[in-house]
Amino acid sequence: RVLAMSIDFLLSMFVFALVASITPGPNNLMLMASGTNYGFIRTIPHMLGVGIGFTIMIILVGCGLMGLFESFPITALILKIFSVVYLVYLAWKIATATPKAINGDGIDDTTEDDTTSRPFTFLQAALFQWVNPKAWSMGVTAISIYTPPERPFWSVFVVAGVFCMVNFPVVSGWTLLGTQIRKLLGDPLRMRIFNGTAALLLIGSLYPIVKA
Repeated sequence: RVLAMSIDFLLSMFVFALVASITPGPNNLMLMASGTNYGFIRTIPHMLGVGIGFTIMIILVGCGLMGLFESFPITALILKIFSVVYLVYLAWKIATATPKAINGDGIDDTTEDDTTSRPFTFLQAALFQWVNPKAWSMGVTAISIYTPPERPFWSVFVVAGVFCMVNFPVVSGWTLLGTQIRKLLGDPLRMRIFNGTAALLLIGSLYPIVKA
């Protein structure tokens, strides 16, 4: 019976992680836009940064980082303001991105000398998790629901591990969606419209944090 309860608990955690990860948010919208503009291959560092960066974030949050915000509430306000400003900046970067030439296999055909626009690096994507309001919401909620009050070390790693397993297929799917959209956007004007729409959706994802 204990084993059955453990399996039910893990299944519940897996479903929560899947639903929370697959729904639109800053990470997924940016990955879709990156897949559209740069292709799947060039977006891989971005994808890995999201998956590994969020996993590390959950571990640190679960190990007591939230105590900092409880002790110094001003830090949470500073993070909130910085998150909004940075996401608006990223939305502007997406809206003004120069579409890259990607062939039918999703491989970038541009040369290394073309530096007008670049996809996120691994480090940029990993650090972005700390100013991503949806990532904070997912991490704090998961830790609050799926770890006991004393938050033992092992349970935090279980939560992080489940999200890590779910995250990589999800981010790959959103990136692939972007590459498929690219095939439908054959001319620069339609690419500009797509990038503008993606930027507006990214700004729209700020509504929950601004409202809070």
